[in-house]
Amino acid sequence: MADASEKRAQDSKSITDNESAKAETESDLQSNKDAKASKTMNAMETAKYLSALHGECDWLLQNFDARKAARSGEIDALGKAKAVLSGADFSLIQTANLRGSQ
Repeated sequence: MADASEKRAQDSKSITDNESAKAETESDLQSNKDAKASKTMNAMETAKYLSALHGECDWLLQNFDARKAARSGEIDALGKAKAVLSGADFSLIQTANLRGSQ
């Protein structure tokens, strides 16, 4: 009888220990699920941002030559405008270009 009573006490303690371990494990599981959801959301936002950056870079690379030519044209036009404002006379050059193109 004493052995059975002692065994029941050990089993009861074992069950209590197992239940507390289960509750702790379930708590850890829930916190890990929350952390995973947060990190997944963060990873999705990072991937979206990288995709947008990649799109911008692709556009810049595709239009680099056109933008370079436009900048060169603007620099040339600004140089001519500065010369005109400084008093240079481009009227002869423009008429010569018009005759040469006809």
